[in-house]
Amino acid sequence: MTTVILVVLCVVVGALELYAGRQSKQQAAAFVRRVDELNEHVTKQNNVLVKVGEQLTAELSRVKRDVLPSLDSRLRDNTRQVEELAALVHRADEYLRAQAERLQELEQQRVTLAALRRKLAEVETSVRAVAEASARAADGGAGTAGGADVEAALERLAELERGGAEMLELQRALTRTLEEVEDVVAELLSFTEGELDDAVASALTARPRTGADGTSVNVIGRLWTRDGQLADILTEVYERCVRANRLRIRFRTTEAANGSSAADASDRRRYFLAGQRPEDLGGVFTALLISTGADLPREGSPGPGALARGRPGERVLPPGITPEPPPEDEAALKALLRALYESSGAVAQIGPLLAVRSRDELLCAVLTPPQSLELESDEVFWDPAAAAVRLRRLPSHQLWDLSLWAAGT
Repeated sequence: MTTVILVVLCVVVGALELYAGRQSKQQAAAFVRRVDELNEHVTKQNNVLVKVGEQLTAELSRVKRDVLPSLDSRLRDNTRQVEELAALVHRADEYLRAQAERLQELEQQRVTLAALRRKLAEVETSVRAVAEASARAADGGAGTAGGADVEAALERLAELERGGAEMLELQRALTRTLEEVEDVVAELLSFTEGELDDAVASALTARPRTGADGTSVNVIGRLWTRDGQLADILTEVYERCVRANRLRIRFRTTEAANGSSAADASDRRRYFLAGQRPEDLGGVFTALLISTGADLPREGSPGPGALARGRPGERVLPPGITPEPPPEDEAALKALLRALYESSGAVAQIGPLLAVRSRDELLCAVLTPPQSLELESDEVFWDPAAAAVRLRRLPSHQLWDLSLWAAGT
């Protein structure tokens, strides 16, 4: 019995050893497979790192070969541009100092003229007192010598009055000139600051100046009228129309009309505008002129407001309904056209838009850049009659005759 138990135990132990050996072999095989997988994964990662290292090496070589030399040249160019800008700022500073000295001199002259005017007033007062005393003496029985003194004193007084009026007129002219110089200097300073800011930004970012920031001059404007009494009103309406079309007045100049008398010509105003591109303005003005031309009554039929005895183009609405006001740009343009029509001769230009008021008609056109250059070369911008003749040659889709519209508004 004991032998049988021992034999059974030996068999059980042998079976357990065989099972343990088999499990050990399986675990060893799984461990070997896991090690092989890890080795393969590490090999792949190593290959990827080798490729990335090769790409980085090639990129660094390209940067050293291509980018660094161009960057050095760009830095040199930017340094040169900054130096040029510094020189420009220095010249602008010198110009502003010179203008400040000139303004100070003008102010001193103004003070001197004011003192002279006060002195003339004192002399005039004393001469009047002497004249009154002489007149009383003459009335009391003084001789002919006293009368002669009175007459001479009165003549001197009249001369002093004329001289005082002339000095007053000179003082007013000097004051107006001083104010105009101050306005020009302020606009020139603002224009120079904007150009310098744009140039510095362009130099620092190494980008070309595109003028899309709204500060660079993109279009030209002109204004001239034959009626000097309407010049101020027309200027105000013109500048309001410019602002309504999202344009900024960067600079303006005024020049006298050459070869014309002051009786039939006023100063020519030239504007340098920014904020919109010419092609965008052309589309805007074309749409506005089409809308304005749509208010004209059809030939042979009454206008929309004729049944109610209204003005041409006026819409009749039911009672209690308020018409919507037109957009700001449309209202400003129509106000400008009406102001032009009130003049006997005027020219207004805002970029591609050209409005001409001759003695017989009011014409508007949207010009292309070549057409504007052609009119500029022929110098017809300041001549309403010649400009009207040239505009009549344009295609029909570029020209609007608004004489009837303006006459009926």
